[in-house]
Amino acid sequence: MKQRFSFGALVRGAAGGHRHWQPQWRTPAMKRRYQVIVVGAGGHGLATAYYLAKNHGITDVAVIEKGWLGGGNTGRNTMVVRSNYLFPESTAIYDLALRLYEDLSRDLNYNIMLSQRGIVTLAHSRAELDGMARWATALQVNGIDSEIVDRDGVRRLVPTLKVADDARYPVVGGFLQRRGGIARHDAVAWGYARGADSYGVDIIQNCEVRDLIVRAGRIAGVETAQGVVEADSVALTVAGHSSVLAAKAGFRLPVTSYALQAFVSEPIKPILNTVVLSPVTGFYVSQSDKGELVMGGALDLYNSYAQRGNFPAIEGVLSSAVEMFPFMSRLKLMRHWGGIVDVVPDSSPIIGKSPVQGLYLNCGWGTGGFKAIPAGGFTLAHSIAHDTPHPIAAPFALDRFATGALIDEAGASGIAH
Repeated sequence: MKQRFSFGALVRGAAGGHRHWQPQWRTPAMKRRYQVIVVGAGGHGLATAYYLAKNHGITDVAVIEKGWLGGGNTGRNTMVVRSNYLFPESTAIYDLALRLYEDLSRDLNYNIMLSQRGIVTLAHSRAELDGMARWATALQVNGIDSEIVDRDGVRRLVPTLKVADDARYPVVGGFLQRRGGIARHDAVAWGYARGADSYGVDIIQNCEVRDLIVRAGRIAGVETAQGVVEADSVALTVAGHSSVLAAKAGFRLPVTSYALQAFVSEPIKPILNTVVLSPVTGFYVSQSDKGELVMGGALDLYNSYAQRGNFPAIEGVLSSAVEMFPFMSRLKLMRHWGGIVDVVPDSSPIIGKSPVQGLYLNCGWGTGGFKAIPAGGFTLAHSIAHDTPHPIAAPFALDRFATGALIDEAGASGIAH
């Protein structure tokens, strides 16, 4: 099942101007019927297809993507992985994701460039540090690694950070999850795509799903740009566009879509060896393997499906950057982009069944979608295969908005949403 490449094959491919590279996944013709259709070839969709095949033996699967593989939020994020959420339900699913990430390069035989350099969450006041102490204790009770650090500890971890009392954002301490870090977003998508393809899953790119076909309260297939395709089950893994497709199936999702911007500086020598997050400012930053500083901030506070943002959000992120890291004022900003995040009232995901029989949902991750990819795909594949929720995903069912059993993770998400 695993594909391996010799050094000689790599040399021949490079010498041939990429003409002789072996494709990492097929470009198949779409069949007229599948057992399962997954709408959306981002990380969650590809992971769902991979785990359907690997864990449940369901290989008659098509992943149908409007654009190109990984071209949505999977390729438009800042690569952070962590599991330091607050409530037991959240820590369970995010730590499942982190544990899967920790073994994913080996599992997929594909280097996802996971770097567990740690993530430091900053406290800018004594009251905030007291709240973080309770947060860190809750994590430890839930079996998640976490430790409180004082100002000197933060200074040792992030020596370029301005922590003094006269700073605009003085730092009094924070807490650290050493298992947190970053992973290469493209590699995650490509690894899952190659893995799913090796089991026979069809990945169909540049094919828009225009409608959902429902007959007598049950999903029957999808209408695409290439025609109608029937299926026993359909999964929606389309992040901010989940509400659009749900409406085509006749029900409403409590999802609101916003743009979230991210930024990359020019590459510099290694200067930041951990991820830094400031909940007060919404600013977060890490350094990529290429030397770029990758940073982001809060949402653009208006509804949008456009993969771009507005200037006030740019100003907010960059002003926080230069206030907290004065050396950044001398850097050039190379590029910025936006992704569409799917926000729900309690800032926690929706995983599992929809009101339409045979139609399954994976959405509502807000700003936490990338870090949850392995768990989202793992648990959704279980739900599809058994038509019952995975125990870890059961608290995130859609019906919690009717019962009131909400899991409000707005604070622990790090970026308010």
